Amino acid sequence: MRLLLDIFVQMLRTLWAHKMRSFLTMFGIAWGVGSLLLLVGLGEGFRTGQKKQLSTLGEDVLFIWGGRAPAVEGNFNGMRQYYLTVRDWQDIVHECNECRAAAPSIFRGDIRAVSAFNSSSGQLMGVTPNFNQIRYMPIKTGRWLNEGDNTERHQVVVLGDEARRILFQGQPAVGSTILLNGVRFEVIGTLDRIGHGDNNTLNLRIMIPFETMRMFFPRKDAGDIPDAISFINYQPRVHALHELSRQQVHKIVGRNHQFDWTNNDAFDEWDSIQTYDMVGKIFDAMDMFLGTVGLVTLCLGAIGVINIMLVAVAERTPEIGLRKALGATNRSVMFQFFAEGAFLTLLSGGVGMAAAAALCAALGTLPSPPGWDTPKIVPSSAAIAIGGLALAGIIAGLYPARKAAMLQPVEALRKE
Repeated sequence: MRLLLDIFVQMLRTLWAHKMRSFLTMFGIAWGVGSLLLLVGLGEGFRTGQKKQLSTLGEDVLFIWGGRAPAVEGNFNGMRQYYLTVRDWQDIVHECNECRAAAPSIFRGDIRAVSAFNSSSGQLMGVTPNFNQIRYMPIKTGRWLNEGDNTERHQVVVLGDEARRILFQGQPAVGSTILLNGVRFEVIGTLDRIGHGDNNTLNLRIMIPFETMRMFFPRKDAGDIPDAISFINYQPRVHALHELSRQQVHKIVGRNHQFDWTNNDAFDEWDSIQTYDMVGKIFDAMDMFLGTVGLVTLCLGAIGVINIMLVAVAERTPEIGLRKALGATNRSVMFQFFAEGAFLTLLSGGVGMAAAAALCAALGTLPSPPGWDTPKIVPSSAAIAIGGLALAGIIAGLYPARKAAMLQPVEALRKE
């Protein structure tokens, strides 16, 4: 125990005697560890931010709108517009066995909403009761639409958070009435805020039962098609088989509107699952790249430690010779230099980790921009940093220590 204490004291004296050199060496290691953790932490914050942003749409959601198909099969010079209809939605529900659920929607942006306190150009959506099972619609107060509201065409509405704020200005909304183009509706529920920042598109929407929408506010821009709808949201039965469900929906829409379903240009759609998977792959590659950059920096710091320890061996050659002449063993000399290298590496690595954690915590107190989340220390990157530090400490301490231990006392003393 006494020997270990003596070695530790001698190590601290040596490091203190070369303060600037020790500081610069530690700075290199701390910078490598800190940059590794911080870069991966920022990437993880971006990943979780994008995940949260996509989750505001719902889980495993696919969108399909009306599109343009060839007017004559095989001829792409003339294109005709087609609109999705109630029949398309019903056929998807009954025939698409790879779809877990599907919900139609009619959207109108020209409806004026008036309350006792204010008015707004409402973004009105007619939706079926299962819409909130596909899309993210968190109820804040009241309730969501039910089957009775839809089949009996009740004149009820659910307000988005921003629509509630504009129309009722802090007053209770549930139980009150509003006018939609002069038609009276009762507010039965309000939604919690979706997303954050100034993106209020989803929060401005007003939801009414699908059949009520068809009766009072049918789609106006679909010509003489009485049952035209704006879009259909659907979910695959299994996340991994979303492409199969998409193909089944294509077959149904292509058959109903008389065009080749294999012509992808005829469909206007968005697969949020595909987008999410692609974003995940991009972030995996980003994490790998950032981790590699951090590890390279860490390796450069370790090389600096090895270099400094070799310089220390050269400077202290007479001291090593004297110690060995007085009876010091190769093992004790080797242990001293190994301990110095390992201590320098681990101490600077700990400082780098603490600095990265403190910076992540400080960034967490700032408002996050859209699509970003609070950066956080990723356990896997911390484990890599610790493993890299341990390896760097062994290499940085072992090689110079072995070089010092192998010195012959006579040759070492001769350099005095």
